[in-house]
Amino acid sequence: MNENNALSSTRKIAFCGVMAALIYAATLLRIPFLGSKVHFANAFCLLAGLLLGPVSGGIAAGMGSAIYDLFAGYDFVGILITFVSKFAMALVCGLIFHGRRKAEPSGKMAPLRTILACIAGALTYVLLYMLKTYIYQRFVYGVPLDAITPVMWSKFVPSIINALFAIIAAPLLFYALKPGLKVLGLTKSH
Repeated sequence: MNENNALSSTRKIAFCGVMAALIYAATLLRIPFLGSKVHFANAFCLLAGLLLGPVSGGIAAGMGSAIYDLFAGYDFVGILITFVSKFAMALVCGLIFHGRRKAEPSGKMAPLRTILACIAGALTYVLLYMLKTYIYQRFVYGVPLDAITPVMWSKFVPSIINALFAIIAAPLLFYALKPGLKVLGLTKSH
């Protein structure tokens, strides 16, 4: 490995760590809204997928969120589920965003594809969160099937609110940060 590749790898690892720390901190920021709370963590998970790519972004999203759960006192299974679901969120976003850039004329990033990547990533997380909620309610807590529907709706509405916030915030943050991060060599050149 030459010196430039080592520097690039070191920068990417450090940037991944910074994104994980930002995701952890963003999880702490919550705003009451319509009987629920909007938090910034999902927007930063999507941003990690956009900036770092699918795998590194997924690792940053999963680690930052899992570390929050660890400090919040969740059990190992809960922490693992959080890691996997947030990893999947950033992975899907990153795969869609970075996947077809070579097919675009003159390498221009399409804002529509950025938004679609964020929608897909956010909906991936909502789907996984709702699946986890159903499995926990039905099989761990033993809630009768007819009583699960109100619980699912009570979780679905805040999840969609957070998803919509993330879908709006992540592309705005991405396009605001991208020029400066590109100058520093911290993003893939598109």
